[in-house]
Amino acid sequence: MVSARRGRSTLGCLFVLLLLTVAGYFAVNFGEPYLRFYRFQDAMRQEARFAASRSDADIKRRLGAFADSLGLPPEARRVTVRRRAKSISISSEYSERVEMPAFVRDIRFSPDAEGPL
Repeated sequence: MVSARRGRSTLGCLFVLLLLTVAGYFAVNFGEPYLRFYRFQDAMRQEARFAASRSDADIKRRLGAFADSLGLPPEARRVTVRRRAKSISISSEYSERVEMPAFVRDIRFSPDAEGPL
């Protein structure tokens, strides 16, 4: 015996899929800048690890090129390198604009890394 289906479960499934799509859209738009930030900070940590064999100018050049390859804003390429007697500090500051249909938000990032020399 075949009974008629009411369709309520199909609309519920579509609603859940719509919610997942919207959540994925927001996650991608907010997630990409944070992913670039973590990759840039990881590159800074790598440079700090090998800073004993590299000059400050070389570190700045390498990190500037990496920021460029990530598609970071131009101010991210302004890397500060401070050497002390037995340690090194590398930092930068930049902001990225995230545009959504309902709002626009500027997110400020300050990647940094420290290491021994």
